[in-house]
Amino acid sequence: MATTTSITPRQLEIIAAAGQLISEDGYARLTTKRLAERMQFSEAALYRHFASKEDILVKMLELLTASVQERMELVTGQEERPDMRLRAMFDSHFTYFKAHPEYLMAIFATNFMESSPVIDTAIKNLMEVMRHHLRAVVSAGQEAGTFTRAIPTDMLVQIVMGTFRLHMLQWRMTGKNTDVKRVGNKLIDTVLTLISTR
Repeated sequence: MATTTSITPRQLEIIAAAGQLISEDGYARLTTKRLAERMQFSEAALYRHFASKEDILVKMLELLTASVQERMELVTGQEERPDMRLRAMFDSHFTYFKAHPEYLMAIFATNFMESSPVIDTAIKNLMEVMRHHLRAVVSAGQEAGTFTRAIPTDMLVQIVMGTFRLHMLQWRMTGKNTDVKRVGNKLIDTVLTLISTR
């Protein structure tokens, strides 16, 4: 389901540098001038790889979507029990964002930007991939009698995704000073307690 995108090694280097700047000062202060200085080449050279600052953000979102798809497929192949699979899915997300906070910053940066069809599409694709894998495990858990059937599948998916998003937003707003993985896994354990039948 993830959108594949071809990307050059130099573009990956630029994205990594952009990610560092976003982590340090936020997306609003990311400029092509500062990025070119960080890469130690001219703005003109930067434009040979990316058409705009928006283009860099879109590529970051596409890379994140591909990463989610790959990691969720790996978890699905490793964990048969729905409850363990759900926990492993979010442990994977927490581990990834702890190692790559710039991708989380990129997601939340889109909330404060003017509407852009290209960015909106990239965010939609990301959410669809996450929702697809989450819905599959929740549905499997309900069919197995592991998760409650008193709440419709799509409603449970919304609750779990909303909990995850709020946790990540709180982590970002507190300056990433808490252990996002430890706290996040405790939160997911609580969610599992609430939706489990035993």
